[in-house]
Amino acid sequence: MLVGGAEVNHDLLREAMQLTSVMVAADGGAALALEIGVMPEAVIGDLDSLPDAVAAQIAPKRVHRIEEQDSTDFDKCLRHIEAPLTIGVGFSGGRVDHQLAAFATLVRHAGRRCILVGEEDLVFLAPPSLRMRPVIGSRMSLFAMAAVEGVSEGLRWPIKGLNFAPDGRDGTSNEVVGEVFLAVTAPKMLVILPVSELAEVVRALSGAVARWPSP
Repeated sequence: MLVGGAEVNHDLLREAMQLTSVMVAADGGAALALEIGVMPEAVIGDLDSLPDAVAAQIAPKRVHRIEEQDSTDFDKCLRHIEAPLTIGVGFSGGRVDHQLAAFATLVRHAGRRCILVGEEDLVFLAPPSLRMRPVIGSRMSLFAMAAVEGVSEGLRWPIKGLNFAPDGRDGTSNEVVGEVFLAVTAPKMLVILPVSELAEVVRALSGAVARWPSP
C-alpha cells in the first residue's frame, strides 16, 4: 500500500489496508499513516512535504530522500518499490494537475501494477488482457492516454474495432453486463470503476498473467 499526501477518508484508508501487507508513504503521506496509527515501512520522496514533527517519529533508516525535482513523489515511489501489486491512496482528489500527473505515471511505469483509489472511483492501467467480475450494472469507463485499440466482452458497448485516443474516441460510462474480458494493444488505456469494486480489481489484477514490459 502506498499513501500519498492528498486528503483521504480514514475509513477508505483502513478498507484498503485490509487488502495489503506493507505500507509505504510518499513524502507527506507519512503524516496520514501515523494519524491512523500505522508506522510506514518506508517514506520515499524529496521530503519537502514531510513535517518535522512527523519525521521525528520515524526511524531515519525508514526515510529515503530522493533529491531530484524532475518527477513527482508518486513517480519516485513506483520506481523504488518492488511489489506484485500496489494500492495507492491519497493521489486522487484535490488538485487536478496532481491527478493528471499520477495517471501519466501509471502509463510511464506500465510494468508496475498499481491501483489508484479515490473517494468515488479507482483507476488502473489495463494489462494486456484481464478477466474480472464487477457487479452487473456497474459503470466502467475506459480512457486512452495515447492511441490504443482493444476487444471486450461483458460490456454493454463492445470496443472491438474502435480507435481510442485522447483527441478522439473515449469510452466514458460504459456498463458492465456480465463477466468482463478486456484486451488492449498497448499500455495506454486507463480503466475507471467505482471504488466499491476494489477487492474484485485486486483479485483480478493479482491473477492476471500477462504483464507489460518494464521500460
